[in-house]
Amino acid sequence: MSFQRENVVPVTVAHGDGIGPEITGAVVRILLASGARLYIEPVQIGKTVYECGVSSGIGPEAWESVRRTKVLLKGPVTTPQGGGLKSVNVTLRKTMGLYANVRPCQAYAPYVHTRHPGMDVVIIRENEEDLYAGIEHRQTDEVMQCLKLITRPGCQRIVRYAFEYARLHGRKRLTCITKDNIMKLTDGLFHKIFDEIGGDYPDITQDHMIVDIAAARLADTPQDFDMIVTTNLYGDILSDIAAQVAGSVGLAGSANIGNDVAMFEAIHGSAPLIAGKDIANPSGMLQAAVMLLIHIGQADVAERVQNAWLRTIESGIHTEDVYQDGVSRVCVGTRAFADAVIKNLGEKPQSLHAVAFADSAAPLGKTLREDFAISRETPAEKTLVGVDIFLHWGGNSADELAMKISDIHSESLRLEMITNRGVKVWPDGVPETFKTDHWRCRFKAKTPDGTIRHSDIVSLMAKMTGFRLDFIKSENLCDFDGVPGYAMGQGQ
Repeated sequence: MSFQRENVVPVTVAHGDGIGPEITGAVVRILLASGARLYIEPVQIGKTVYECGVSSGIGPEAWESVRRTKVLLKGPVTTPQGGGLKSVNVTLRKTMGLYANVRPCQAYAPYVHTRHPGMDVVIIRENEEDLYAGIEHRQTDEVMQCLKLITRPGCQRIVRYAFEYARLHGRKRLTCITKDNIMKLTDGLFHKIFDEIGGDYPDITQDHMIVDIAAARLADTPQDFDMIVTTNLYGDILSDIAAQVAGSVGLAGSANIGNDVAMFEAIHGSAPLIAGKDIANPSGMLQAAVMLLIHIGQADVAERVQNAWLRTIESGIHTEDVYQDGVSRVCVGTRAFADAVIKNLGEKPQSLHAVAFADSAAPLGKTLREDFAISRETPAEKTLVGVDIFLHWGGNSADELAMKISDIHSESLRLEMITNRGVKVWPDGVPETFKTDHWRCRFKAKTPDGTIRHSDIVSLMAKMTGFRLDFIKSENLCDFDGVPGYAMGQGQ
């Protein structure tokens, strides 16, 4: 089939697990009835693929289809607990470079119950980094570790995308959300990049909030926000809060945007407990499909579908999750709701605000201009000044551990500090501090110029093995242009 000649766009569709086949099937019916110019390529991902022994949940055929069509409409997928199996969502986002997650959260009062009828917030979430890098280790009997990775290029891409999205879509305010009062290097970098790039957008009001109070205010006074840009984990949590505050997580869709590929999905999960019962709300999936249509240049169809959906909502035809006595007219299942939307194609809402995408919709994948390049840092002068060595040690006395380490002679390194779970316990620790079997021993250079060599660290660790000290890992301590590239211990 010649897609260009027939003006048809190939789209990969994965129905998913749990309620996925029901809601995705309903949405595909609506799209085809709406006149969407699509060629559907169905693929299998998730549970059935896991059961075939593919730990990623994505087989070669699915990868090939997504790479060819560059557009994926994905139903919710269940990631099995444990067993080393990886999340399909995270794998797709990271492998395909889908760095920007776009999650609009809007109220549809009075037809969907909410305490905040004027709510209209867009959350832009970084989609590849942070704790979702999934780099985890068991380090001792008692301690697990998850690495939080934040990169300068990753921050630049998502922050720039957020500002460009705000400008293109007429948003007036952008709020950066981090926890940089605690995570001064990682979250601090995100905040710093926000301030740097923000200088290019004087037409957009800019502010910053700490994530805990931001979450509280988002739940209580969402009208304080217009757009949010934030890191991966915070964005995941905040967007679910925002969707529920707006009316229901079941109504929200999301777009995952990369330079080459885009994926569209509902923000909710696979809800296996209600699978097969024909009661799931397909609205979140439909909202994702509307974003897909805009992305592929079919804003006219997106407008037709969205207005039909709004007309259905305001006519009181509701699924069980949003049904309200005295407001809803009839409670319907998944298939009947899709039928109602199809029947309303060509109609516009009478009370809710009708959309006019065909006139103004900006394709989500075109938000960044080609001339916006990632700026690379000029390499800093990097000097090695020490090392943190993490030990698995079953004792409880930091003084005892310090005594053991003091017997290890090193001409270039001295023990400066011992922490347990990040809290300084030597020197001058206090007995109230709870301790586990995971100890960080910070060594700093005692050379005249304050620097060491990598061989000094290797020599120290070799000597530790002779004293039967079980080192888990090490982290080099470096200065960058004279500025420490490491955090102090809590209480140091």
